[in-house]
Amino acid sequence: MAVVEVQHFLGRARDFLKGMENLVKEEFYVLDNDLVSYKYSPAVLGIHGAISYSDALRTGLGQEAVSSDDHNQAAYDLESLLKSRNFGNRIGIGHLKDLLSKKNSVEYRSVTVRENEIEDIVKHARRFADWAEKTGRALKIWG
Repeated sequence: MAVVEVQHFLGRARDFLKGMENLVKEEFYVLDNDLVSYKYSPAVLGIHGAISYSDALRTGLGQEAVSSDDHNQAAYDLESLLKSRNFGNRIGIGHLKDLLSKKNSVEYRSVTVRENEIEDIVKHARRFADWAEKTGRALKIWG
C-alpha cells in the first residue's frame, strides 16, 4: 500500500511542478506574457508541489499519516525521519520550511504578494523538487 501512496504523492508533486514550469519561462522566474494574469498560480503550484514531495518522502520513510492542517509539522517530521536514518543531506528541509512559511500569505491573506516574493517561491520550489528527487532515489523510495 505504501508504494502506491508514494507513487500517488510523487505523481501529484511532479504534476504541480510541471504546471508551475508551464507558467514561467526558462530557468529564471519570468511569467509568460500571455499568462501574466495568473501571477499567483506558479507560487501556489510550487508550494503544493513541495507539500506533495514531502508527503511522498515521509510515506516512503514509513510515516503512516501525512495529512494535517499543520503543514509546518511536515517539515519537522521529514527532518526527523531523515535524521533517524542518518541521511546527511537535509538541505532541502530549509527550502520546504521557507515555502511553507509563505503558504498562507500567498493563498489566504488580503495582501499583494510582490513579484520578487513569487520569484523566490519558484526558486525554492525548484530547489526543493531537485533535492526531493535525488533524496527519493538515494533512499530507494521511488522504486
